[in-house]
Amino acid sequence: MYGESAYLFQGLSDETRKKILGIEREVLYGPGDFLFREDEAASNFFILNEGRIRLSVGPKQLLTYVASSVGDIIGWSSLVDNDTYTASAECLVSTKVFRIEKHQLDQVLSEDPESGMNFFKHLAALVGRRLVKSYRAALPAART
Repeated sequence: MYGESAYLFQGLSDETRKKILGIEREVLYGPGDFLFREDEAASNFFILNEGRIRLSVGPKQLLTYVASSVGDIIGWSSLVDNDTYTASAECLVSTKVFRIEKHQLDQVLSEDPESGMNFFKHLAALVGRRLVKSYRAALPAART
């Protein structure tokens, strides 16, 4: 695992990490395909393996983030008990992701509470970093 995913899975027991790897499924998408759309039921999260994914919000599909590094986490809304995704995720090029079903992940993490706590602490930190990046990118635009 690389990048955000390596950090997300840091501190998990070897057994729990192996169980998670056992429930992930590799999925291929073409340019213009959507992993999910804003307000759709949030049931999976994804780890980028190859490609680029544009995350956008609102009816005008305002850009919020481009996931382009191996290991980037997409669809974290599904992990924090949101019923729906808060953004749309569109593939900009041919893209390969690992999809992990939320309910299966919840089951694995509930069997190892210490690993579950580490997972969600790291997820909160990743979300915070992305928010700071977004704020910094938006600030110069707001000044002009």
